[in-house]
Amino acid sequence: VTTMSWGALYAQLGGVNKHSTSLGKIWLSVLFIFRITILVLAAESVWGDEQSDFTCNTQQPGCKNVCYDHFFPVSHIRLWCLQLIFVSTPALLVAMHVAYRKRGDKRTILASNHTEKSDLENLKKRRLPITGPLWWTYTCSLFFRLIFEGGFMYALYFVYNGFQMPRLVKCEQWPCPNKVDCFISRPTEKTVFTIFMVASSAICMVLNVAELLYLIVKALLRCMDRSNKRKHPYAESVSRDNKKNETLLLSSMDSSSNKTV
Repeated sequence: VTTMSWGALYAQLGGVNKHSTSLGKIWLSVLFIFRITILVLAAESVWGDEQSDFTCNTQQPGCKNVCYDHFFPVSHIRLWCLQLIFVSTPALLVAMHVAYRKRGDKRTILASNHTEKSDLENLKKRRLPITGPLWWTYTCSLFFRLIFEGGFMYALYFVYNGFQMPRLVKCEQWPCPNKVDCFISRPTEKTVFTIFMVASSAICMVLNVAELLYLIVKALLRCMDRSNKRKHPYAESVSRDNKKNETLLLSSMDSSSNKTV
């Protein structure tokens, strides 16, 4: 995946950033600064010699290739690129939903008799509230983000038997004549890089969980507020009348005190 492709993805997610919560904006910053940027700038130099410097203490033809395929069935870089694409896709669904909503609002504005250019400009800049169908789309996107993040982290752990790169691996795959020793280039640097990417992914998962809980709590509060208004439909009008009566009483008391003086 080239730098231009990641730039296009960032441009698409920029529209989602405007309509997301504060936690969603932090998630997008972590995604691009600590994951995509580091992956594009540093991953190639760290894993560039992954296959060329994988050496085994045998000259048997095909043994080195078979052992490399056994211990590295999927490249770390390609696995992380695939993870970032899957994690970003639900956010693009939110962007499509927002574009659909705004297109409907634009048709309504154009169909009205008094259409001004400022109305269309305000429509482009307007931030849609995360309520109704958009709430469901947004929460589903967070749910799928968590599934993809957790699934790829488990896949990385399962394929490589942990997040630490070993210095020495013993291979006895055919056509190796016997159990041979194979050495991985720069295992410490690759271990540090892997732990950093896993920690960044864990931070994104924590932010997604916090944002999901925030949206659920906010939706429950809205439902409770609506139920209270249905139970006490005249509560607001009564409180307004009480405030008016208190104001009139205070004004009458002030006027009477002035007359007495």
